[in-house]
Amino acid sequence: MVGGGIFSVLGLIIQTAGQWAWLSFVIAGVIGFISAYSYSKLATKFEEGGGAFTYLRAMDQDGPAGSLAWILIIGYVLSLSVYGFTFGHYISHAVSWGPWATRLISLAVVTILTLINLKGTQDSSGIEIFIVWGKLIVLVGLAIFGLFHWDATKLVEGIEPKSIGNSISGAATIFIAYQGFQLLSYDYSDMKNPKRTLPMATLTAVLAVIVIYVIVTLGATTLVGAETMIQQKEVALSLAAKAAFGKTGLILMTIAAAFSTASAINATLFSTSRLMDDIAIKKSLPETFAKENKNKIPYVGLLTIGIFSTLLAMFGSLSALVSATSLIFLFAFGVVNFVA
Repeated sequence: MVGGGIFSVLGLIIQTAGQWAWLSFVIAGVIGFISAYSYSKLATKFEEGGGAFTYLRAMDQDGPAGSLAWILIIGYVLSLSVYGFTFGHYISHAVSWGPWATRLISLAVVTILTLINLKGTQDSSGIEIFIVWGKLIVLVGLAIFGLFHWDATKLVEGIEPKSIGNSISGAATIFIAYQGFQLLSYDYSDMKNPKRTLPMATLTAVLAVIVIYVIVTLGATTLVGAETMIQQKEVALSLAAKAAFGKTGLILMTIAAAFSTASAINATLFSTSRLMDDIAIKKSLPETFAKENKNKIPYVGLLTIGIFSTLLAMFGSLSALVSATSLIFLFAFGVVNFVA
């Protein structure tokens, strides 16, 4: 759940909601909690992973299932582009490189991880757990440090105060930070006692992440002020970490952002290519996407999403990519909630 999203959206949400940015995370979190409940209930009802596409097909709704599958794939491609964009900007900022270097770094990370996925993957749960705890320590440590230096005026420093209504529109634009729980539903068959594990995992994760995002928003903004967070929104958390702990903080936050976004890219490439393979086998996508290489990897789907997400990461804008991704997932989750 604490993936690349928080590194991408913090400056954007402050730009949209100002001093109410923390409330936007709460509103989006409530929607995420309801959606996580729906996903877990549907998975345990049908005793099968696969998400919205699978559940709609199980209800003999093949047409809507296929349409939603296309929408979700576009959402995942946009997610990949956001993570690639964020990876490039955090690395480039840390070493003071220019915009073209940033684009090349974005290109490199998505390309390398796409090639790694073409060769197949091994179980990396231990590494993932290590990365998660590492970035949690960095993020929560920064938040606590900021809260110890609490200054409410920093939340509106250099900007016009926003109305509380902005928190609602803000929540709609940063929902990408809450969409990770759905990937758990794809792994239903790999879980021990999934009827108990899946609901507990998804619901407690969403609740924990709401708390983490709120304290990070308040703590980080207190350290550098709203105007600075907005002006350099692509690397907002790096600025806060440098203000708190100097160069050491900058390095630690850059490492956390790099590992987090790279991990999110890898997981999304893996899951989306398998989703496309499954959908193609069931005739809702062209059969070409089900073609596998000698490593049993659906290479056509993997290369397709890798190419499109790389181009968007290199030439798209952060606000447009994040907003489009969030709105797509809000729509998809609305469908799942209705089905549930």
